[in-house]
Amino acid sequence: MTVAAPAAECNPRYGGSAQVQVSVTDKSGAKVVDAIAPMTDSGEFTYVFTVPAKIAVGVATVTAMPYNIDWCDDTGRNNRAEGTAQYELVSCAMPQESLTITR
Repeated sequence: MTVAAPAAECNPRYGGSAQVQVSVTDKSGAKVVDAIAPMTDSGEFTYVFTVPAKIAVGVATVTAMPYNIDWCDDTGRNNRAEGTAQYELVSCAMPQESLTITR
């Protein structure tokens, strides 16, 4: 399975050591994948994994978001670039996609 995102058009400036957290939660609510992978300064990433055999049949949820940064600050300021110590997190929506598991 591959989870990927193209570079953002808005120049988010995540930094040279940016990472993305990829998670897969199965229908039973069990988190079967929880990984951190490299991400570019502009948010581009590709993460490849094998779907675990223990995953429950049904609809699973896949999420991928920048790891350990103010990924949902929509105040119009780039807190990462400005070095702001306290982030204002507002109107966040968890980015997610569905994955249907069958046997």
